[in-house]
Amino acid sequence: MGQGRRAARRLRTSDRASLGGQTHVDERDQMPGASPRGTYLLIADALRKEIGKGRFAETGLPSEAALMREHGVARTTVRRALEILEQEGLIHAAPGVGRVVSDGSERRPLAQRVTDMITERGFAIGDAFPSEARLCEEFAVSRTALRSALSALEGRGILEAVHGKGRFVRALPVSTHDS
Repeated sequence: MGQGRRAARRLRTSDRASLGGQTHVDERDQMPGASPRGTYLLIADALRKEIGKGRFAETGLPSEAALMREHGVARTTVRRALEILEQEGLIHAAPGVGRVVSDGSERRPLAQRVTDMITERGFAIGDAFPSEARLCEEFAVSRTALRSALSALEGRGILEAVHGKGRFVRALPVSTHDS
């Protein structure tokens, strides 16, 4: 049962006793209505303003738990706000550090960066692809982010995963920079 329902039930029970069986709920004790804009968007805006002022440049963003306490919201709400800032390229996750303000140097999707690496390094069909550990280090991303990008490339038929042997180039990507 949700926290608001429990509070309303406690209130109804205590009010019945104090009001001779009549049910009375004070409007101040009700859960506030949902923000018309979305609470996660308001948090994202607040963080965006702080990033603009340079507040998190040295220290990185506060933890999810700290943001939950500061804004009085659930973890899911904080994560949605952080996802928006990540999609905008303002922040990124740094393995072992947390979320930090992006320096703006690389905003292309990871799958595109890996695809460009295949082309730039002259991989041929059937060539072994570098290990996940090596790619994580090279692109400075988490293993989860890298696996997502590699999975997308496998889905497009560019890479092939062979259990116990690694990944191999299955097809060469079509260049997207030819204009």
